[in-house]
Amino acid sequence: MSNPSIDLTIEGHVAILTMSNPPANTWTKDTLIALKTTVNELNDNKNIYSLVITGEGDKFFSAGADLNVFADGDKGVAATMSQVFGEAFEALTAFRGVSIAAINGYAMGGGLEVALACDIRIAEEQAQMALPEAKVGLLPCAGGTQNLAWLVGEGWAKRMILCGERLKADKALLIGLVEEVVAQGESFAAALKLANQVADQSPVAVSACKSLIQKGRTQPMAHVLPLERELFVGLFDSEDQREGVNAFLEKRKANWVNG
Repeated sequence: MSNPSIDLTIEGHVAILTMSNPPANTWTKDTLIALKTTVNELNDNKNIYSLVITGEGDKFFSAGADLNVFADGDKGVAATMSQVFGEAFEALTAFRGVSIAAINGYAMGGGLEVALACDIRIAEEQAQMALPEAKVGLLPCAGGTQNLAWLVGEGWAKRMILCGERLKADKALLIGLVEEVVAQGESFAAALKLANQVADQSPVAVSACKSLIQKGRTQPMAHVLPLERELFVGLFDSEDQREGVNAFLEKRKANWVNG
C-alpha cells in the first residue's frame, strides 16, 4: 500500500489531482492539509486555468473519512478533523479557476463532499453516491448539508442525508447532482476535455464570473446585480479584455495574459 497522498500532475493549463489512499481513497488529516495547500499553490500559478480531481484505481472515487479515526469518541480529534475537512473543501470551492470532479467510482461521505465542493461533476455509469454519516451517528461536516441542498434542493438532500438514500449515477444526473454521466473508465477523459475548454475563456473573466455565480448562494440578487455590472466594467482594466475582443474581430485564437 502506498502512502496516502494527493498526487499532482500538470497538463498544459490543467492541474490533475489524484486522491491516492488505497483501497478506498479515504481522507486523512495529512491528505486534507495537502489538498488545501495544493489548491492555494495552484491559485498562485497563473498558468493554471482549471483542475480535475479524481480517485486512484477503478472502484473508488473516495469513501470519505476513515472511521477508525472516530472510533474512540474523542471530541478533540473530531474538532480537528472537522476543521481540516472544512478548510480543505472550502479552499477547493474558492479555487479561482474551474474545478471538475471525475467520479470514477464510489463517492461516499467526505468523498462526495469533495465532489460537491467542485464546480462541475462528471460521473461514470457505475458510480454510486451517498452521504451516510447519520448511519454511524455523525453528520456531513465538510459542506455536505449546504452544498447538496443547494445543488439538488432540500427534498433530495433530506432523502440522501436523513434517509440514507444512495444514488446511482443515472439518478444523480436526473436530480442535478452531477452534470454528466459517461461510460465506465471515461470520467477522467471527459473531465480533462472540459477542463481544456476553459483555456478558450479569459482566466480573469472566468474568475469574475465564478465569484458572481457563487455569491448567489449567500447574497440576494439585488446586491449581486450591481456587483455584476461593476465587475464587467472592471474587466476593461485588463489586457485580457482587449486581447479577447481583438482576437474575435481578427478571427484568431486569443493569447491570454491573465491580467
